[in-house]
Amino acid sequence: MKDEKQDKEQTERLVIKRTGYPSVGEIVIGTVNRVLDFGAFVSLDEYENKEGMVHISEVASGWIKDIRDHVKKGQKVVCKVLNVNPKRGHIDLSIKDVNERQKREKLQQWKNEMSAFKWLEIVGEKMQMSREDVLKIGKKLLKEYDSVFSAFEEAAAEGYEVLAKLIGEEFAKEMAEIARENLKPKKVKVRGYFEIKFMQSDGVERIRKTFSELKLDDNAEVEITYIGAPRYRIVIEAEDYKLAENVLKKVVTTISKNVKKLGGECNFIREAI
Repeated sequence: MKDEKQDKEQTERLVIKRTGYPSVGEIVIGTVNRVLDFGAFVSLDEYENKEGMVHISEVASGWIKDIRDHVKKGQKVVCKVLNVNPKRGHIDLSIKDVNERQKREKLQQWKNEMSAFKWLEIVGEKMQMSREDVLKIGKKLLKEYDSVFSAFEEAAAEGYEVLAKLIGEEFAKEMAEIARENLKPKKVKVRGYFEIKFMQSDGVERIRKTFSELKLDDNAEVEITYIGAPRYRIVIEAEDYKLAENVLKKVVTTISKNVKKLGGECNFIREAI
């Protein structure tokens, strides 16, 4: 019996589900469990042990002769949450209130999330962790992020450090590695800060002139903010780290030369992401 249970766990896909109830207005994905004459009961794929009901009037626009012409048992459906009553355990759903764009986006989100669940399984197997422990980590990620996929995206873009405190350094490193293999980061950031000092009475004007003469790269976003004398933080966002690093190097060189030319002192300190 024990071997059969282990085999079943290995063949079942890992799915991390949320606790509690969805919010009114939320777009959810589910599986049709039962179809009756007056409506369909839908198991919510993203929530633990939660089932909602789509009344026949919310299945499709117009008059419906037979609900079974529109929904069938086992069918995946994207619904909008109309009402939630936790005391009675009722969740009212609508299929007709979901437009095509919302449907496409939700289906893609769920597809991405299923990929993320698989990546968690791979990391767990690599680290020889039990399924229960992987599930616990998945639930931690869901509390912190909109989705497990979002956590992988952030690890790909920012590095494993952003997840280390939440799930442990070793697991975070493995997540970041598999994220880099499977995801292209939307944007990456590099940052640091300048310490700029002018002893002259018009030091503020000289600092302003230093930054005004800076020529920015069209392929990267450069943000410079004052964080308290004598420090100015710089954040560069680009498509990849190579580009971001090149832009950072140019900016640091230019600022340092400008400050020196205007009679000041400049020191740049790199910040870890």
